[in-house]
Amino acid sequence: MSKILVTGGLGFIGSNLINLLLKKNYKVLNIDKVTYASNFYNTKEFNKNNDYKFIKCDLNNQKKLKKIIIKYKPKGIFNIAAETHVDRSIDGPKNFIYSNILGTFNILEIIRKYKVKTKFIHISTDEVYGDVLKGRSKEEDAYKPSSPYAASKAASDHIVTSYVRTYKIPAIVTNCSNNFGPKQHPEKLIPKLIYNILNNKKLPIYGKGKNSREWIYVNDHCEALIKIFKSGKVGDFYNIGSNYNIDNLTLVKKLLLVAKRRISLGKKVKINFVKDRPGHDMRYAINSNKIKKKLNWKPKISFMNGLEKTFNWYISNQKYYSKLNKKDILIRLGKK
Repeated sequence: MSKILVTGGLGFIGSNLINLLLKKNYKVLNIDKVTYASNFYNTKEFNKNNDYKFIKCDLNNQKKLKKIIIKYKPKGIFNIAAETHVDRSIDGPKNFIYSNILGTFNILEIIRKYKVKTKFIHISTDEVYGDVLKGRSKEEDAYKPSSPYAASKAASDHIVTSYVRTYKIPAIVTNCSNNFGPKQHPEKLIPKLIYNILNNKKLPIYGKGKNSREWIYVNDHCEALIKIFKSGKVGDFYNIGSNYNIDNLTLVKKLLLVAKRRISLGKKVKINFVKDRPGHDMRYAINSNKIKKKLNWKPKISFMNGLEKTFNWYISNQKYYSKLNKKDILIRLGKK
């Protein structure tokens, strides 16, 4: 049974990836710093699985991280741990530099210094390409990050590729479009909208709602990551996307259609346009032909199907979220 280490496994993508890895008979170690975005509820269904283990560890705790990696001897490392909320990066970039850049550097240094035989999969974002007003970004396109978050991810991507070339570290960088699905933190757009719908609140949309994003259901992303781990070429970049773009205003309208089939909407549930954030990119879009052609991967879940699955999950798990006190809810919505 192959041992896999996942960083940031208490988060949205990490916990969904771990769930899939366990189903595919991998033995998984989850290391997570346990920040505001971490959630033990995300791992409750496999928390007692003998093939799963959790260790609290900050990637900047080099001494503890070294002991874990050397002792566990993972066949693969999926580096998902990161600060990801753009608004937070604008308010305070420091944590993004420490977590996204230095955290990645520390893992690479341990692999290099102690000759750890592992395949390193570094999970990044389509935001590194910046505004893409026309067409779709390809793997060879230049990076043009707009926010401190995107810049920190771009820097970590370059550090990874430098270690591949200079130190022959077997690593791969993946750049994925916007994820959605179960277990996502309520500071993100879709779960925030669902939370507000379920609690009879206004639906905040930046600007005029014309910002366009490419959306992929989280399980499709995780399937792609495992495919890349097994068959991807060391040193390569792989874009992972659905090729489905939609502007935020249209997204809200589609989500309301899904919600109306399940619940009666409250009187306060209506679109509320709010002041746009600084440096807000208009459009992200990536070309995923490489992974489709070379690794025979393609997304299976349509946007509307994924939206229904996501809404249903949040309804089924309302009891947990209703237990959060007011302060916790404000933190999870990014207001504290």
